[in-house]
Amino acid sequence: MKLRKRYQSRLNNLFIYETEDGFHVESVFYRGDTLCVSTQVGCPIGCRFCASGSKGFFRNLSAEEIKQQYILLQENFPIKGIAIAGIGEPSFNANAILKALTFFKGKKLKLTITTTGFPDKGFQKLLSSEHDGITLSIHGFSKTVREKLFKLNFPFKKTLSTFENHIKQLSKTKRKKYQLGYLLLDGVNDSIEELSKLAELAKKYSLTVMLMMYNPVETSPFKPVSPGKYEESFKFLRRHGIRVTLSNRFRTDPLGGCGTLTIART
Repeated sequence: MKLRKRYQSRLNNLFIYETEDGFHVESVFYRGDTLCVSTQVGCPIGCRFCASGSKGFFRNLSAEEIKQQYILLQENFPIKGIAIAGIGEPSFNANAILKALTFFKGKKLKLTITTTGFPDKGFQKLLSSEHDGITLSIHGFSKTVREKLFKLNFPFKKTLSTFENHIKQLSKTKRKKYQLGYLLLDGVNDSIEELSKLAELAKKYSLTVMLMMYNPVETSPFKPVSPGKYEESFKFLRRHGIRVTLSNRFRTDPLGGCGTLTIART
């Protein structure tokens, strides 16, 4: 199946595509050089804080449909990198993504992937792929917190075990390709207990933490932490010797920020 570009937001570089069977998917061009592409129509994980999967899950995108999100824009945008971080959970569609990665590598594009690490079989394939960076989305450690965050109750301990077993085999240099994603939500996962577990995991393997501000959406009751709490959390991790990257304006863009993509529906 192929895509055709239907719409570009006037407020940002968000693009909507139509599939041959009538679905709509999105990609976002950000930071002046990176295209964030979708991998599914909807999302099966059902993160309660995220609008992207609020309409449910419909189907995987084919490798061709993933590639075409780039092909349809390449002549008009200086795309140097592809972020597999749009709508969908990459680990559910690993085979198609691997085919697309081969194509992107042939174009000498930098390739990064963001995933919850479930299902495990797909996660293992992504970890072993020719990527330039993987972000494991954590967002919480305790059972109570994770039940609040995810509709799908997937085996988090198994995910962590797979991730750690992979990381252990890598040199310190290669470990720099991996990081932990953590979205701060007010009164949910911003406690010292949760942040301490995050710091412990990151320090154990010398991993960077991508500490994200929440971009509120109508489909979610969650709220972002205050700027003061965000800074406090950052300083807490830094005191533990953790490298931390912070949210930029692309992350909190009202229409194009992470977790706000919703058009992928019939």
